[in-house]
Amino acid sequence: MNSPLRETPLHSRHVALGAKTADFGGWDMPIEYAGVLVEHEAVRTAAGVFDVSHMGKVRIHGPGAVAFLNSVLTNDLARIGDGQAQYTMLCNEFGGVVDDLIVYRWSDDEVFMVPNASNAPIVVAALRAAAPAGVSIDDHHDDHGIIAVQGPGSRAALEALGLPADHDYMTMVSASHRGEPVIVCRSGYTGELGFELVVPVIILGSVWDALLEKGAPLGVVPVGLGARDTLRLEMGYPLHGQDIAQDITPVEAGLGWAVGWDKPGFDGREALVRQREQGPRRRLRGLVSIERGIPRAHMHVHASGDAGLAGPVVGDITSGTYSPTLKQGIALALLDADIEVGSEVLVDVRGKAIRFAVSKPPFVPSSVR
Repeated sequence: MNSPLRETPLHSRHVALGAKTADFGGWDMPIEYAGVLVEHEAVRTAAGVFDVSHMGKVRIHGPGAVAFLNSVLTNDLARIGDGQAQYTMLCNEFGGVVDDLIVYRWSDDEVFMVPNASNAPIVVAALRAAAPAGVSIDDHHDDHGIIAVQGPGSRAALEALGLPADHDYMTMVSASHRGEPVIVCRSGYTGELGFELVVPVIILGSVWDALLEKGAPLGVVPVGLGARDTLRLEMGYPLHGQDIAQDITPVEAGLGWAVGWDKPGFDGREALVRQREQGPRRRLRGLVSIERGIPRAHMHVHASGDAGLAGPVVGDITSGTYSPTLKQGIALALLDADIEVGSEVLVDVRGKAIRFAVSKPPFVPSSVR
């Protein structure tokens, strides 16, 4: 018997706004309100507000908390200072990605972490099993929610609530709303100017309501996970469980920049160093349609044979969609390593071979900095 879907503390508000909801990692999440295309456009031109409270929230604290995490996670926390955030990964012994996450470094002894929703229990368990005496791993999944405010109007939307919004990309500050602490991080998953707010559940609803009310004159609208997916895919941002997974490594996914190669050790280091030196058998590439066709995950990618006929299979789509900005089909695909950027391939779209150009994301210029 399937377990009932979990709901975020904002679920009733999504229903009241007419959201269409669906299962996402065991959570009943809003997929769209007014429609994916409308919401996508709002984020690219004004701003959108997302409920991403299904994401994990973990506090790691105690003497040497940063040093401990640096011995487990891929990226090097020595690259950032206090008050900065970092994208990183937890890998298995084979170099596959157990999860990708954001780490908020407050001090050498205090870190806040946001893992993916369905992976949060796995990450918490792994960290607790490895943590030395004195370092505590506290799961705050149910105590806090996360609201993302993304788009060129996001700064004005936060300022309308009296929240700080002038700090640099991938930095965070402590603020307050109605007397409760709020973490304001300059980050996001859309490629636009944006912020992610970590908010205690007790004021989560009031923050959501205030953003929509005060943001309405600025064009701020609620946005579901449907547009979140098209927005992130236009940037080429990977989604765990599709573009990266326990059998897909950072080297294959082009995420070597998020690996501290000079660190003495972290989970999966030996396998990743070996793969980096030998070269991966496959690489995550971007695809842009030349002909009309919308690619979807698990569709086969073929070499372009004689007379435009499909040749042998050279990979598979991991994520695919219609790009509202480009008005073309775009995708991420794991392809044989010898398939170069600029070459042409064929994608089996419902039994029809559609031409695609191999490219390097992002598909749309980013405005995050």
